[in-house]
Amino acid sequence: MKDKAAELAVVSNKSFEASTAVNLHHYDISSALQTTLEFNELIAIFCNKIQATLPHNSVEYVNDEFSLAFKRGIVGRHSCNYALKVEEQQLGELKLTRSQRFSKDELKMLESLLCCLIYPLRNATLFQQALQMAYTDPLTKTNNRTAFNDALLREISRSKRGNQSLSLIFVDVDHFKSINDEYGHDCGDLALASVASWVKDSVRGCDTVFRYGGEEFVILLADTHQTDAAIIAERVRSSIESHTLAYGMDVLNITASLGVSSLREDDSTESFVKRADAAMYTAKQEGRNRVCLG
Repeated sequence: MKDKAAELAVVSNKSFEASTAVNLHHYDISSALQTTLEFNELIAIFCNKIQATLPHNSVEYVNDEFSLAFKRGIVGRHSCNYALKVEEQQLGELKLTRSQRFSKDELKMLESLLCCLIYPLRNATLFQQALQMAYTDPLTKTNNRTAFNDALLREISRSKRGNQSLSLIFVDVDHFKSINDEYGHDCGDLALASVASWVKDSVRGCDTVFRYGGEEFVILLADTHQTDAAIIAERVRSSIESHTLAYGMDVLNITASLGVSSLREDDSTESFVKRADAAMYTAKQEGRNRVCLG
């Protein structure tokens, strides 16, 4: 039987402190939850700690703000759901299931124990929000150059360790300076934000788009050979070309030049990036609005 999610809110530090002082079990859970700022780890620790007190077969935690869905165990017939929040800040929804119905006393105990989880979840939320701000370009809502540098090192290491392919696509908006000069920087900003949206709509869910700088974007494609990367690059180029941008009474047709490279065995980070960048400049020199391989 599925029950509607209950709403659990802790409205003050005082009530939280009172709940942790009730017994040592609460203190033990609270102490364990101070060891991480990762949502998945917090939920796993919490459920491990309460398993003896409140046996359950599965747990599911969903946090829409961070597109997170954590699941563990085998789903049972009976469930209890809690929408977690503190001081009007949404912290996600927790669901426990098992084959036997949860008693009123067990639910009361669970609600008491959940008070230990609320503030660690809020800390994790604040941490993740800060990371998002640090790694996101505010204009285009894509990942920024810092995020790219970190992701590139991680993906190169993973690719070489697992002997998997890895590709890059550099995307540069054609004649962007002319857009700024003729229509102004507000139009230039609109053009960049629009191109970023078109690029994101053209790639796969597993691909990551970054604003590399100025009017230049880069797409990181894990486990992708150059042939497949070139196909994706052509899809991105075609998408940009097929869109028009209305600015005031004017209609702008925007195109982009793209360069593709795939990781080689002897590549360094610099050579991998430089080859894609050079291929993009070759596309510029050959007439723009095209894809070149590096």
